[in-house]
Amino acid sequence: MSFSDLFDSGFKKRNEDHFAAIVRVAMSDGVISDAEKAFLDRLARNLDISESEYKQILIDYKEHPINPPTSYEQRLERLYDLSRMVWADHIEGPKQTAILERLCVGLGFKSSNAKYVTHKALELVHEGVDLDTFAEEIKTMNR
Repeated sequence: MSFSDLFDSGFKKRNEDHFAAIVRVAMSDGVISDAEKAFLDRLARNLDISESEYKQILIDYKEHPINPPTSYEQRLERLYDLSRMVWADHIEGPKQTAILERLCVGLGFKSSNAKYVTHKALELVHEGVDLDTFAEEIKTMNR
């Protein structure tokens, strides 16, 4: 196995784990809505998740760890993806919010801030902001 193969497989695994974390949010109410399915389909293509990997992740999504991103920018991007999934069916329930709070901690946000970050993230996604605006607003929310 070459060095590039090792890098590619590690990158692929992180994408699969990120995708599984998003599937976990989608499955929090026990069903994947049409809007969530459309989002998952697009995300799978963007993350280079094959159809067979997609199907397997739908089965064993709880077996994948939540790997925190290495940079703050990556954390914000993943939080944006996860927040959009929670709002995909335009229903923010306590269960979805609690899961997103736990995923915030898993992404590397401080547990003492997870509730506030989650609230702000959901508010921004509900407003329909893009990723750049989302990231800037989260970065400056305490100012």
